[in-house]
Amino acid sequence: MGKSTPNILLIYTGGTIGMIKDFKTGALRVFDFKNLLKRIPELHLLDCEIDTVSFETPIDSSNMNPTYWVQIAEIIETNYKLFDGFVVLHGSDTMSYTASALSFMLENLAKPVIFTGSQLPIGDLRTDAKENLITSIQMASLQYKNKPVIKEVCLYFEYKLYRANRTTKINAEHFEAFASLNYPDLAESGVHLKINYDYLFKPNLKKSLVVHKALDTNIALVKLFPGISEGLLKNIFSTPKLKGVVLETYGAGNCTTEEWFINLLEDTIKKGIHIINITQCSGGSVIMGHYETSEKLIKIGVISGKDITTEAATSKLMYMLGCKISSNVFKTIYETDLRGEMT
Repeated sequence: MGKSTPNILLIYTGGTIGMIKDFKTGALRVFDFKNLLKRIPELHLLDCEIDTVSFETPIDSSNMNPTYWVQIAEIIETNYKLFDGFVVLHGSDTMSYTASALSFMLENLAKPVIFTGSQLPIGDLRTDAKENLITSIQMASLQYKNKPVIKEVCLYFEYKLYRANRTTKINAEHFEAFASLNYPDLAESGVHLKINYDYLFKPNLKKSLVVHKALDTNIALVKLFPGISEGLLKNIFSTPKLKGVVLETYGAGNCTTEEWFINLLEDTIKKGIHIINITQCSGGSVIMGHYETSEKLIKIGVISGKDITTEAATSKLMYMLGCKISSNVFKTIYETDLRGEMT
């Protein structure tokens, strides 16, 4: 195949985008992606070759887990040299988790991996699936001097291309379902495709792709609330095999300064369990030591998640634990921006 037309692999994992209404029964059933070009003839107008691969049994994104993340990574790994870009179709509910995880799993990625989905099935009259799919494929096939323009894991939804590990699903009903509150959009689809080149991730192109498949799910996610009890936290922190906790604190990383709380965190860290401090706020950053209420956290060795999202914080923790990074450098590496996930 000549290099003039990029070839894109479409990976269907499940989700609303691939559903089609059976007009006799009104029930939703899984769409056969081999017939994609028949259903969306507009795809023929795109200047690229499209191939499709689907999970044997498409899954609802509520059932998504790291085993499936590895399957997606392996499909990309197997086809990496054969295709110029990848578009992953995924249910929107956990899309930000999967896409964030893939950004860590695909080290030295030098091609686009674009996640998309839809709020309405592809067969619906008012569907957002067509636009999301067509533009995602178009974004994945953008080239400059026969090289991909986008070289990272992204998420495209409702006219915006985002860095995947900066996204959060913010609305269950609107077509504009995602937001990237701490990082600018990478591109916008209007009358023209407007690419914000300054914000694109610039990987080291001299290194080859490394796919990390070991993810450790022995972690907990704890959201603080006024009145949270010592008993509850003690139970969580003494979970067998627990290796890391993402702690959603208030504002810029603040928490109660009650003695039992600080002591519990300190004892947990001494046991070798990593504690990451991230904010409950949708946007903004943890700045430990900014207020007295977070000064003690620095002293006991809590890790700052800075402006990382919950989705990226949990998947980065699973990824780093899977890499078996030694505890003396764990904090330093976690606080380092690896794939553009933190500022």
